[in-house]
Parts: sequence; C-alpha cells; structure tokens
Amino acid sequence: MTRQLKEALPDGEYWATCRERNEIAAALNGHSKVFPQARVIVKDGWASFYRDGVEVWACNPVYAKSNFIIQA
Repeated sequence: MTRQLKEALPDGEYWATCRERNEIAAALNGHSKVFPQARVIVKDGWASFYRDGVEVWACNPVYAKSNFIIQA
C-alpha cells in the first residue's frame, strides 16, 4: 500500500475543525470557508466540505487529514 493511501481519510462523513485559532489565520492558510468547522464527505478520492448543505471547499483526503481535526 502506498504511503498516500495509508494517510488518506477513508470514504465517509466527518466533521472537520480548523486547526487555526482565528479567522485571520484560517484565511491565510486558505481555510476561511471551513472555519471554524464544516461537514466533510470523503468519496472517490475527494474530500468535499459543506456548510448549510452547500459545498464550500474541496481537497484531497490526505490534505484534509493533515490540516484539519477530523471527527466521525
């Protein structure tokens, strides 16, 4: 198994919480649309972030796992 697959989130639904402490830090890292928390659905190698049922941001599951606090 490749390293990337081991570090990726498996398909499913999660809550993603930004690691940044405030909106300015989140904006500097490109995570402002997710701050402070958003629902994330991982499917087919893509992590899509939702607020109020609308997709606001997306990335690959390895990036999501590395840059957000992920909770089932």
